[in-house]
Amino acid sequence: MSEATYPRLDALVERARQRAAAAPSPLRIALAYPCDAAALDAAGRIADAGLGSPVLVGPREAILRAAHAAGVDAERFEIVETEDDPAAAARHATTMAREGEVAALMKGSLHTDELMSAVVDRHTGLRGDSRISHVFLFDLPRYPKLLGVADCVVNIAPSLATKQDILGNAVRLLQVLGIAEPKVAIVAATESVNPAIPATLDAKALVEQAAAGAWPGARVEGPFGFDNAISAEAARIKKIDSQVSGDADLLVMPDLNSGNILYKSFTYIGGGECAGLVLGARVPIVLTSRADSATARIASVALAVLAAG
Repeated sequence: MSEATYPRLDALVERARQRAAAAPSPLRIALAYPCDAAALDAAGRIADAGLGSPVLVGPREAILRAAHAAGVDAERFEIVETEDDPAAAARHATTMAREGEVAALMKGSLHTDELMSAVVDRHTGLRGDSRISHVFLFDLPRYPKLLGVADCVVNIAPSLATKQDILGNAVRLLQVLGIAEPKVAIVAATESVNPAIPATLDAKALVEQAAAGAWPGARVEGPFGFDNAISAEAARIKKIDSQVSGDADLLVMPDLNSGNILYKSFTYIGGGECAGLVLGARVPIVLTSRADSATARIASVALAVLAAG
């Protein structure tokens, strides 16, 4: 069986590599508490791909042990030493980002909540003007372009106000990537507005706000069931007149449960691969999972490079 290929993510990585090569100095990317082999392997791959200059923030001895386990020469990287405490490393990396010493953050071997607690701290963190959210960009074998899905990671049961920020953050990223008029599908269990299903009411409100100019350039439609968001034929059969159906650039999911299940279904059943990024902070943040492939890690860093640029 041939190895899967992801040409759209490959193109994303190449764009980021070209951006990094044209920069006056290498993009500094802080890896918070990179104390296992996977984190050091990622650092090596980032440098080898020409995407930026990893800065390893954490306890030196633990980093050196992890580098040895990964077969990576840690001496090629800058190490910013902290005490052997993931929360301390997260705080230090966040401070570096806040003070402009690094252009992006990446999760090392600490837990997501340890890094994000430092990021969202109201006094010392990286909060921006909007609520922090997350987006994946998927390269799927049966879809004609990269497909964004938000929010699958950060916001558990988003209110309408939070969905406005989720949508706005993702639209801005897509526009930075060159999609001037992103097509957005607001997904729910059904395409009919039903007061018993609050997600459909939120979808209706988001569509109305978009029509009033809330997200210039974006075409926002919904509610959609997943079938008629992703398939123009399904929409036609259900007599839905849409310019988004079957051609969406972004799916806004009703909550984290549905978003996370869809993301893992795309990956484990659909044969897709993705790049993921935390948005709404002062710098882009790469949240990696222990189960992420090397392709996903590098594509996510590439997305951060383009977002930071």
